Amino acid sequence: MHFYRPLGPVKALTFDLDDTLYDNRPVIERTELEVVSFMQQQFPQLAALDRKGFNQIRMDLLEQHPDIYHDVSEWRRRAFEVTLTKYGYSDSAAAEGAALTMENFRYWRSRIDVPQSTHVTLSLLATRYPLVAITNGNADPELFGLSDYFKMVLRAGPAGRAKPFGDMYLSAAQQLNLSPESLLHVGDDLVTDVAGALRHGLQACWINDRNKSLFDEPTGCLLPHIEISRLDSLCLLI
Repeated sequence: MHFYRPLGPVKALTFDLDDTLYDNRPVIERTELEVVSFMQQQFPQLAALDRKGFNQIRMDLLEQHPDIYHDVSEWRRRAFEVTLTKYGYSDSAAAEGAALTMENFRYWRSRIDVPQSTHVTLSLLATRYPLVAITNGNADPELFGLSDYFKMVLRAGPAGRAKPFGDMYLSAAQQLNLSPESLLHVGDDLVTDVAGALRHGLQACWINDRNKSLFDEPTGCLLPHIEISRLDSLCLLI
């Protein structure tokens, strides 16, 4: 554990989900492959679609509608719909097909193996602090066994703009009836988590489990209060 700023009193902790509480990279890899396979099987006109082609459609959609970034579930649903129309399906068939594909996506997206150390850490921290999940993603903690640790789960889209915007940070503080500076946000991303939290008055903990150097990062000048390499280091706060 490295301290870069004096840590003030902590009355609650907020957590990013993906790549903070579990490794999300294999989850996304498997999910996208399974979903493309599902679309190929369900919609014969998409037989030639591959993951690269679908992701290009997603990025084109983002370029046309930048604000869709703030709701990744809607972004993905729209991308499924656009893909189906692009391959010759009617608007109504594309809307129905996109809804069906989102059900398949949600199934695979929340098939996550959470490390036992994460359960132990959150369980211990929850005995002293209210915990809140703040995510730009669309994984559902209820489906992979983490929801019971959190007082609330805030997702970009339904709960406001994506991090690093302050909507969800400030909403968490307001709903907990606490000042932002009494919250410690824990996350892996130096922009969305560390800079986002700092810019809106929270304290920030950077989880660096990839052995990166803070000072080699392009955003390294935005120093967190704490850097940890293991989630269970947070138990030292109790």
